[in-house]
Order: sequence, then structure tokens, then C-alpha cells
Amino acid sequence: MSLSLELATMLAGAVAGALGALLGVGGGVLLVPFLNLVMGLPFASASGISLVTIIATSSASSAAKGRMHLVNLRLGMVLEIFTTTGGVFGFWWLGERKNATIELMFGWTLVAIALIVLSRIDKRNVIKDESVDVGVLGGRYEEAESGGVVSYRLRRPIVAFGVSFVAGIVSNFGLGGGIVKVPVLNAWCGVPIRTAAATSSLMIGATALVLTIKNFRAGHIVPELAAATVLGVLMGTQIGMYVQHRSKAKTHKIVMVTLLLSVGALYIFRIGK
Repeated sequence: MSLSLELATMLAGAVAGALGALLGVGGGVLLVPFLNLVMGLPFASASGISLVTIIATSSASSAAKGRMHLVNLRLGMVLEIFTTTGGVFGFWWLGERKNATIELMFGWTLVAIALIVLSRIDKRNVIKDESVDVGVLGGRYEEAESGGVVSYRLRRPIVAFGVSFVAGIVSNFGLGGGIVKVPVLNAWCGVPIRTAAATSSLMIGATALVLTIKNFRAGHIVPELAAATVLGVLMGTQIGMYVQHRSKAKTHKIVMVTLLLSVGALYIFRIGK
């Protein structure tokens, strides 16, 4: 394992960590293609290493100053039950699929999620009334963009539960599940993008931990590359957190859509050739 290779991986980890903290998606959407397509690692190894870094992203971003007030712990704990169940199921189910099939599913998943985000690119879920009844799984937080305390209610809880299960399956791609939960919770379930991202960042660490153990036992994780990537992620996460508090919610969505469509199209056309 050359030093230049490890440094390149660390740099990719830094970029992935920044995006993961900013969008709440774990950074795997960038890291997996880099490890798989640029460095030539098998898709299983790339996703396994990405899961290790997701644990680091989750821990660092959730503990960052000004982050926890955005997290909806009650909602996160309920959804994590479904996500972890889906993750274990997905590890078994995807293990029966061919690599080309998995990569194609990876690409189309990203495109589908981008279209969901686009459907609500200009809409926000916040209610500028801190006295409104938010229900059991809703919440409130202070937001500079809105100029005070805002509220939100969880809508379509069945959709949120089902999507969380699907997110667990998708976690096996090395994406952490946040790539599914954040857009859907925001677009269809009434959760503001900042709360969805912060809550997802906390949740994805638990799911990734379970799947990382399984991937390590299966021999899919290269320890040297995983260590270098984690160091980069920890540095990048701080950048992502700094940017998040100083940018608009719409900007987050635009960055997410651009990233998802680019990587999704790359895999779809690559497999289609």
C-alpha cells in the first residue's frame, strides 16, 4: 500500500466527509465511486470501507456544536428500528445478486432520489409558530434562516417507516441510508431538510456499525485504506458543519441533486455499455 494511494484516499475521505455532514447522507455517494471506479476496488470493498467512514461521520457531525438542537431523537430512535432491520435483510438479499446488478441498482437509486428532491426544491416544511401542536414525532428548533423558532409535524408516518426499511437495504451500498431518508422525510413526511439531515447523521452510525461488522467478517474491508479514509472524513466533517450553518436549505438540495444525478448517471451508463 503506497503512501500516495493512502493520501489520495484521505483526500477523497475529506471531501466525502464534508458532503456527508452538510447533507446528512454519509458521504458514501462520492466515496464509493472513487474507491470502486478510480482506485479499482471491488464494489463490495468500496462499500465496506465507506460504511466504516460513515461511523466516523455520524459521530463527528452529531457531536458538533449547534447540531444536536436540530436532531429529533424520538423520531430517530423509532426510524432506526426499521433501518437496522432493513440493513440486515439487505446484507443477505444483495449477497445473492451479481456485482453488475448491484451497481446498476446503485445508480438508479441515486437518480430516483434526485428526482424526489427536485420535486420539492423550492418548498420548506417549517411552521413559523412555536405554539403549534407538533404531535408525538414532530419538533421545534431555532433557525437563523427563518428568524426564530420554527415547528414541524411528521406526516405520513407509514411512509417514513417503510422508507427507513428501504434505507437499511440501501445502506449496504455504502451509503448509510441517509441518502434515502433525508430526501423522503423532507419531500413527503414534513420534516425540514436540516432536521432530516441532522437526525439522519445520528442514525446512520448505528446502521453502519452493524453492517461494518458483517463486512469485516466477510473480508470486504481493507484496514489501511479504511484508516486513511476515516482520517480524511473527520477533517472534512468539520468543513461540512461550518458550511451548513451558513448556507440556505435550497442550496443543500441543489448540491444533493447535482451529486446524485452525476454519480447515478455514471453507473447507469457504465453498466449499460
